[in-house]
Amino acid sequence: MLRNLLLVQMHWQLLALLSLVCQTLILTLAARKRSEDCSSCLECSKENGCLRCSERLFLFLNRDGMSHHGSCLYSCPSGHFGLRGKDLNRCMKCKAPECERCFSKDFCTKCKGGHLLFKGKCFKNCPEGTFPQSTDCVEGCVFSSLAFWGEWSPCQHNGLSCGVRWGQQIRTHELPRNMPEETDAGCSHQTEHRKCRIKKRCPKDKRQNERREERRKSQKKLKLFGNRTITESP
Repeated sequence: MLRNLLLVQMHWQLLALLSLVCQTLILTLAARKRSEDCSSCLECSKENGCLRCSERLFLFLNRDGMSHHGSCLYSCPSGHFGLRGKDLNRCMKCKAPECERCFSKDFCTKCKGGHLLFKGKCFKNCPEGTFPQSTDCVEGCVFSSLAFWGEWSPCQHNGLSCGVRWGQQIRTHELPRNMPEETDAGCSHQTEHRKCRIKKRCPKDKRQNERREERRKSQKKLKLFGNRTITESP
């Protein structure tokens, strides 16, 4: 019986000794870690880590609930940007949670996966009038490099191809015909105008026919306008 009591007592003494060794080891490692964390600091706290960094480094506060731990970094981590100040350089958090890198609080330079960047903002889908290209949204047609200019239209002025001195020509920037329909719908056709000179004079009969057609159209417009006036008057 006495022997059993002695064995139990020795067992508890051994456990107490092991516990003391473990606590000492944990404190030693913690002290070493704090020492390493403070190696790049100009000012350090045992509880909160770095409080002040050298001029080239940025102070990053890693928050854990109500407490925070400071460290000095050459570049700020994802979701933060470096803000240089007169007395202290800090790592500030980007405003948008979907922003991976930002130039300032409200201007993102890279979005997280599943988002597209356009003018400093992150979007799930590109805004109207823009198209996805790699990780960004771009204005205009993505396939504009494949487009080509068509032929210039005949030189005309108000429907007349002769009998006047100056006219206008139009041409369209078009995509190849073998492009998908949805691509063609998303890429608007650009047009270009230029002034042109109508060199040839109209033959007598042709000029008369064109002028007669012009008069006929004008009379039709006047008649239509007159009918509307009569209909709309009380």
